Amino acid sequence: MSNFFYSPDIDGHFHTLNKDDSNHLVRVLRIQKGDKVYVTNGKGLIFECVVTDPDSRSCQVEIIHQEAGDDQRDYRLRIAIAPTKNINRFEWFLEKCTEIGVDVINPMLTEHSERKIIKVDRLNRVITAAVKQSLKSFHPELDKLTYFKDFIKTPFSGQKFIAYVDANVKDELFTICKPGMDTLILIGPEGDFSQEEIETAKENGFILVKLGPSRLRTETAGVVACHTVHLVNLS
Repeated sequence: MSNFFYSPDIDGHFHTLNKDDSNHLVRVLRIQKGDKVYVTNGKGLIFECVVTDPDSRSCQVEIIHQEAGDDQRDYRLRIAIAPTKNINRFEWFLEKCTEIGVDVINPMLTEHSERKIIKVDRLNRVITAAVKQSLKSFHPELDKLTYFKDFIKTPFSGQKFIAYVDANVKDELFTICKPGMDTLILIGPEGDFSQEEIETAKENGFILVKLGPSRLRTETAGVVACHTVHLVNLS
C-alpha cells in the first residue's frame, strides 16, 4: 500500500487533503487524476480513495472504499514517560512505539526529570510521520506534559506497572502482564524515579516490574515496555 496519508477528519464521499500532503502528492509524487491514495483517520479505519482534483494546495479525493486496519487490538496501551534531555532520543521513542503500537503517550515531569519543556506540535508531527511510514490505522494520542504527582492519581481501569531498576524488584513485565487487558506503564527519567515516587505509585495500585536484566536508557525502556506488551498479547 503506497501513497498513505493521515487525515483525522476524513468522512463522507469526498475529502480534501491538507496543504502539505497535497503538495507532496502533486509536486513530489506527481500524482495524477484517477490515481489511488489511501488515507487513515487515525481511529482504526483506512479509506481507499481516487484523486479527483490534483491541486498542489488542496488535493481532492473521492472515497471509494473503507475498511478496518490490520493493526486492531483487543487492549489499549498507555505509556507515561519522562522526556529525555536530548529531545532526539524522545522523538526516536515516539517513532518506534508508534510503529509497534501504542494508544496514549503521557509525558511526565518527575523529581529527577532533566527536560521540563516539550513542543507537542513538533512531537505530534513525528508521530504522524511514523503512522504514515508504518501504514498504521491508529494515530497515538500525545498528551501535554504533566507532573507525576498529578498523573499518578488519574483513574485507569486496567493493569498498572511502574518500571524500576532495583535489586529487590523480582517481577518481569513479560511474566506478569496479562493479555487482553488495558495496560498502563510508567517509565522514569535517566535518574529513575525517586523513592517517594515509587511509594506513591505503589499506594495508587502500580506494580513494580523489571524490563529484563540490562540497565536501559529511558527511551529504550519505553520501547522495550511497548514491545513486551505487544509480545504478551501475540502469545
